Amino acid sequence: MIVLMTCAAFALLLLAGLHDLAVRTVPNSVSLVLLLIGATLRLLDHTLFLALAAALVMFLLLFAVWLAGLMGGGDVKLWAASVLLIPPSVTLEFTFFANVLLLGGALAVLYLLLSLAVSKPVASRAGSHFRRFLRAELWRIKRRAPLPYACAIAGGAFSVLLPQILKS
Repeated sequence: MIVLMTCAAFALLLLAGLHDLAVRTVPNSVSLVLLLIGATLRLLDHTLFLALAAALVMFLLLFAVWLAGLMGGGDVKLWAASVLLIPPSVTLEFTFFANVLLLGGALAVLYLLLSLAVSKPVASRAGSHFRRFLRAELWRIKRRAPLPYACAIAGGAFSVLLPQILKS
């Protein structure tokens, strides 16, 4: 049951990352279902109160970042909901936080370097959906549009949860 719920969480995190990459939004429904999965997992291991406290602290910190205009609201909700997926432990929570920041930083550097290297894409509706997606992404990169930070959040969660699942 726990492995199945974690696999569902992995699928939702992947969906959130891909959706953010494609349209720069994270569906509220994904964050809500992740929150419910995380709460259920923490209820099963009797750490719900501690996990909720950690998620609330993270939400409040990220809310301040959102108020400053440095992060999207969907990313804030996804990150706070993902905290519930991580078993409450200072080491695991810090590892998750650090990995998200490192992956987000790497994503920012990649997009910055690409913005210097790519030319302005030609506007066209021709081609497959994937080619149209690539043209849109090149346009976003060239104008230094917001990053798909849900990809970093999903990667950070994968990096902490996968070893936990492989242990069990």
